[in-house]
Amino acid sequence: MATRPTDELATASAVEMAAMVRERRASPVEITEAVLARIAACEPRLNAFAALDAERARAAARAAEEAVTRGAMLGPLHGVPVTIKDIQAVEGLPTRRGSRLSDATPATADAPLVARLRAAGAIILGKTTSTEHGWTAVSHNPLTGATHNPWQHGVTSGGSSSGAAALAGAGCGPLHLGTDGAGSIRLPAHFCGAVGFKPTYGRVPYVPHPNNGAISHAGPITRSVADAALMFSVMAGPHPLDHTTLGETFPAEVPPGRVRGLRIAYSPDLGHAKVDPEVATLVEAAVKQLEAAGATVEQVTPPWGPEGPALERRIWGAAYRPFLPKDATQAAQMDPGLVACTEDYRDFSFMDGFAAQGRRIAYAAAVNDWFTTAGFDLLATPAASVAAFPVGLQRPPHWDHHAWDWLVWAEFSYPFNLSHGPAVSVPCGRTAAGLPVGLQLAGPRLADGLVLQAAEGFLAARPFLPGFATP
Repeated sequence: MATRPTDELATASAVEMAAMVRERRASPVEITEAVLARIAACEPRLNAFAALDAERARAAARAAEEAVTRGAMLGPLHGVPVTIKDIQAVEGLPTRRGSRLSDATPATADAPLVARLRAAGAIILGKTTSTEHGWTAVSHNPLTGATHNPWQHGVTSGGSSSGAAALAGAGCGPLHLGTDGAGSIRLPAHFCGAVGFKPTYGRVPYVPHPNNGAISHAGPITRSVADAALMFSVMAGPHPLDHTTLGETFPAEVPPGRVRGLRIAYSPDLGHAKVDPEVATLVEAAVKQLEAAGATVEQVTPPWGPEGPALERRIWGAAYRPFLPKDATQAAQMDPGLVACTEDYRDFSFMDGFAAQGRRIAYAAAVNDWFTTAGFDLLATPAASVAAFPVGLQRPPHWDHHAWDWLVWAEFSYPFNLSHGPAVSVPCGRTAAGLPVGLQLAGPRLADGLVLQAAEGFLAARPFLPGFATP
């Protein structure tokens, strides 16, 4: 096998890595060592790992290389390194969820998603950082501290898939598993210059299935749409432990990137969101690129948009009220923002939550029906209202302070958790400070292929260069 420069291997795409392994142009061991070397160059400055499992990754790479040598059947991710957000179980590692109050006992089995990735030949590198129980979209937790943005140290990488997006943005391997309950795949991808894809609810099994009102999804954070589609194809499909999973799988290759002929709605604010001017300008330019590439774009205010903020905060209360600390000792070990959130919802009742879920079902119907009745294929919006800001804050310094409500700058992401539709954040530019900004493309339920196709078409017309930060 030919020797390639270490950094070139580490920053190759998953599609390229898998092809190199199949064609014996690079070995799983070479690729894994290259990615581990790049991680070593970035850590602990990024602080992106809850648990780096380097030695077991090396052992898995050696086994993968032996399989190539003996001519075994190879899976679609054979020899490709992958990281797992510390929300999903990895056999032999604890699942801490960013919490000091979590159980440090190693998991005895992989979560179904991890098992599917292993079965496809992926090399599991370890577990990436998450905010405490995934409650916030900024990158700090009481257990592992702050994860930093690869484009600027001291700045948030976003969350709750904090480490996954930081590693993707730094070019530390091609595939990173995230989860998303209100934007936790797309928001950190926006902050870190990555592709973050939240599939249609039910496409990908989520085990154990959370009792949080059917808002949590799992999906890929990558540096290319093709890699997101490949990882998605491996993870998608029904599973007996998740009763919400759909019965079909998904093709490994995204349809050829095409924007021409699509009818795309564009909403700069959904009728209610505050957006920083620099972010708004970059997203507006990206939408003009969609028009230049042949899409028909119409600026709109969706009729369901203004209902979102109040509904989301009711859903959030139902989801996080159970984490209310039992006493002051327990509260002292938790993220102060999470404590403040639970305190605000202390009197939130079962009936409050039950009523909010009824409204969510009606909201989902309204969002999905709107695409059909209004005749739009997709909706384009900012991925978030702000670029990355200093770690340790829930909002940027120039926004009004609040003890916990980060949702105010994430008004574009959670509607598609509530509606169960697919949405992707793709990088569309950088601020004057050099921080990435994402364009969100969202669609109705089951329009995953169209969302990925349009994202691929956009990045083909307007590549994000450089595609990763330099450590």
